[in-house]
Amino acid sequence: MGRGGRQGRRRRRPGHRPQRVRGPVRAAAPLRAPLMPGPSPAPADGAPPDGPLPLVAVPGMLCDASLWSDAGFPNGHPVHHVALTEPSVGELADSVLAVTTGRFVLVGLSLGAIVGFEVLRRAPERVAGLCLVSTNAGAPRPEQYAAWRALDELAGDGRFDAVIERTLPGMFARDPAPVRLAARYRRMARSVGAQAARAQLAAQATRRDAFAALRAARCPTAVVHGTRDALCPPGFHRAIADAVPGARLYEVPDAGHLLPWERADALTRALAGLVTDAQTRHRLARAGSAPGASPT
Repeated sequence: MGRGGRQGRRRRRPGHRPQRVRGPVRAAAPLRAPLMPGPSPAPADGAPPDGPLPLVAVPGMLCDASLWSDAGFPNGHPVHHVALTEPSVGELADSVLAVTTGRFVLVGLSLGAIVGFEVLRRAPERVAGLCLVSTNAGAPRPEQYAAWRALDELAGDGRFDAVIERTLPGMFARDPAPVRLAARYRRMARSVGAQAARAQLAAQATRRDAFAALRAARCPTAVVHGTRDALCPPGFHRAIADAVPGARLYEVPDAGHLLPWERADALTRALAGLVTDAQTRHRLARAGSAPGASPT
């Protein structure tokens, strides 16, 4: 695979193309633009201003915490993993909000990012940063409803392996998928199991258009996608990045839908820059809201 990647750049206008970056992965520098106005941090976390923000990792359909095992989460930040076991996006968003108190950085892939959109609707003051990977902010299309029903029928008939095989071709940049990655995907999907998969399919059907919530977002946001993602193509991600004020778009060559396995280096880089910026804004917001602090 190529080692190049497109570093995220702030999205200011439609048609702006991120700059290509080559070489070893390094932590991206924090954004230099003025801080955007946003909600005050929730007081429930009780952390000192310099305390590390927790990360909440939400996987995609038929995925579990092993999805993130190759990526380097920033050191010193607690990481909470959320399993997708509820039959609606709203209930899954509630699960995310219950996993920790106060503010956090959410990283979600595909359905996990869609859950992140709902979290943003329900509790924008809790979201200190968003990393949206391989996803779609639009409402479901008729053909998607039909595909989800067909998969649910297979799972309900005890043919869960057929569900896995039907979904496998869309997971990676190459089709057929490399043997090692295909075997790894099958193991992960079987660990999720048919019952959770059926709940995830039901949750997919409760999705709704998220662009209004994204336009209202006031937290640092990274949008990360593979240029060879057949399920969520580049146009989906450009639309998301254009909707979120100040979002950074990372276009990653030679990666498909499960980008964290094919190009973990690119996700590591995006997360490093996002968390640095989110932590800086969190610290300044906490300091500004402290008793006796000077207004900014």
